[in-house]
Amino acid sequence: MHSAPSLVDSWRPLKAGACRYGLALLGLLIIALLHLNISLDHWTLTVPEGDSFAALQFHLASLPRLVMTLLVGAALGLSGSLLQQLTQNRLVSPMTLGAASGAWLGLLAASLVLPIFAAEYGHWAALAGALLSVGLVLLIAGRDGIAGLPVILAGMAMNLLLGALAIAVLILNQQQTRGLFIWGAGDMGQIDWSWVHWLWPKLLPGLLLLWLAPRVLTLLKLGGTAARGRGLNLWPALLMLFLASLWMTAAAITAVGLIGFIGLVAPNLARLCGARTARDELVYSVLLGMLVLLASDAVALLLSHWLSEQIPTGAVAALIGAPALLWLARRQGAAQDRQALALPRGSDSCKVRTWWLLTLATVLTALFGLCLQYAPQGWQLAWPADVLWSLRWPRLLSAAAAGTGLAVAGVLLQRLLHNPLASPDILGLSAGAALAVMISLLLFGQTLFWLLAPIAAFIGCLLVLATLLLLGRKQKYSPALMVLVGMALAALLNTALQLALSQGSSDSLALLGWLAGSTYRVSGLQAIALGSGVSLLIGLSLFWQRALDLLSAGDGIAHGRGLDVPATRLVLLLLVSLLCALVTSLVGPVSFLGLLAPHMAVTLGARRIQQQLPLAALLGCLLMLLADLIGRNLIFPLQIPLGIVASILCGSYFIFLLLRRRLA
Repeated sequence: MHSAPSLVDSWRPLKAGACRYGLALLGLLIIALLHLNISLDHWTLTVPEGDSFAALQFHLASLPRLVMTLLVGAALGLSGSLLQQLTQNRLVSPMTLGAASGAWLGLLAASLVLPIFAAEYGHWAALAGALLSVGLVLLIAGRDGIAGLPVILAGMAMNLLLGALAIAVLILNQQQTRGLFIWGAGDMGQIDWSWVHWLWPKLLPGLLLLWLAPRVLTLLKLGGTAARGRGLNLWPALLMLFLASLWMTAAAITAVGLIGFIGLVAPNLARLCGARTARDELVYSVLLGMLVLLASDAVALLLSHWLSEQIPTGAVAALIGAPALLWLARRQGAAQDRQALALPRGSDSCKVRTWWLLTLATVLTALFGLCLQYAPQGWQLAWPADVLWSLRWPRLLSAAAAGTGLAVAGVLLQRLLHNPLASPDILGLSAGAALAVMISLLLFGQTLFWLLAPIAAFIGCLLVLATLLLLGRKQKYSPALMVLVGMALAALLNTALQLALSQGSSDSLALLGWLAGSTYRVSGLQAIALGSGVSLLIGLSLFWQRALDLLSAGDGIAHGRGLDVPATRLVLLLLVSLLCALVTSLVGPVSFLGLLAPHMAVTLGARRIQQQLPLAALLGCLLMLLADLIGRNLIFPLQIPLGIVASILCGSYFIFLLLRRRLA
């Protein structure tokens, strides 16, 4: 009597799975046909034959591009699914773990230092970069943080640091790396079958993974103790699967460049479509990775035809993946926010001696930066001549104002959002401002750039803040959501940057110097305007010290003391937007400083807002002056942009603090 219902019940999942796979394969076939027709620029199902140009294009460009897209999509989908199942974290991917940025930087460095080695064995350099990046991220997060927010935060910090290093390499070697701009944006274009023949043997371990990995992943879901009890040698198995995932990522990046979000989106779509077992999720992620990347490449081809410009596939994938990341962040919720990264607390009080030492260090750094110059006799300290003075004082003033403004913006954000990891760069305010300025530059050119840049930057900051407040209200502005919004916006900015640079125009090359955080084009009038604007806004923030104290204690306490919490928060967030917009429009985006300066102030004992705000401002000023000094003189007569040096200095110190805390 009961056998028929049980047979029906067991048949339904099989039927649903077969239907799901059938729809995916049908969609893949349809998009593949569309892709071929778009690349050939004709809408017939006939295959061109003979020795015509259309036949050569089909056999040597369109068909290899289609196969390459399928291979890369499969590799990234499988790699993302492996990482997510290993960590039990749906927000983990080669991008969020820093593997993609590490692989890109490793291959970029090898291409410059050992070009012959990179041409033959570039995938090993990419794998080394990915391993180093992911190793540091996992060390920072620790075993307990892999399944939660810490691994995402550590991955984002690594992405920002490695991105700054990569841009520094590109700027210092513009002539040698100009051809790498399109590759860095993820270019699927092919001129023969050579890269396909290179890639497919390196992805064969993926077939072995589809056979061997499901048992390991299924046992891992039971927990480490249960897995060992069933005979699984845990750490060698985990290491091999991690290495296999990073190997596929490194091979794909070597072949086509950076393609983000596919490894994040495909496994999550697989689960949403009903994949439940480990093998089912792996196989379906492979299919969806191919499907999503092929659709992205088809859209990139269409845009390239319409705009008569080459649109990298990575740019379209990011435009699809960034909203997907925001949507996933909302679904993820704030459940893992209890596991968060924290920095050393430091002393309990700020000594007067600390203030005097920091003030003296700031003054000496400014004087040293002003007076250090190279003469025929070598380096010497002397008061600059009139011409040198007219060039240096605007740089010093703009650097000091930028550091002070970003530090104060970081303090305000951390206090307002009750988030110790909030800063203009982490939350995406700098990225939003830079993206808006970039669009204004590409639309209106360099003629009106300095006039429109502050307005565009302010609009970009406001849009990001509105997005944060809208998306975060339901989850009470959880740190996870705030950080993931910043990550999505940073990915969009990087995509737009690569897209602009790939065009090779004079505006795009000018954009590269500005995005690196440059001060060598700042005029005296601009420096005075920046300094005056930042001073005015900091003065207003000091006026709101009591409100910040009450908001830091909690919204309930602040409301009970008669404070209009929503209006006060809105005014202070507008203040943050103005600070970020002023600095970014003139100097460009600078990473880590707005995060690190407030924490350094707390470490030195400035825990109350009355002490933290001025001390963080002083530290921000000192760090930027030091970065300007190093950038101007480290590789003289060449210069490294201020923002790059500041991001590398502050980012390296931030990673060091996290590692020291973890190892302690």
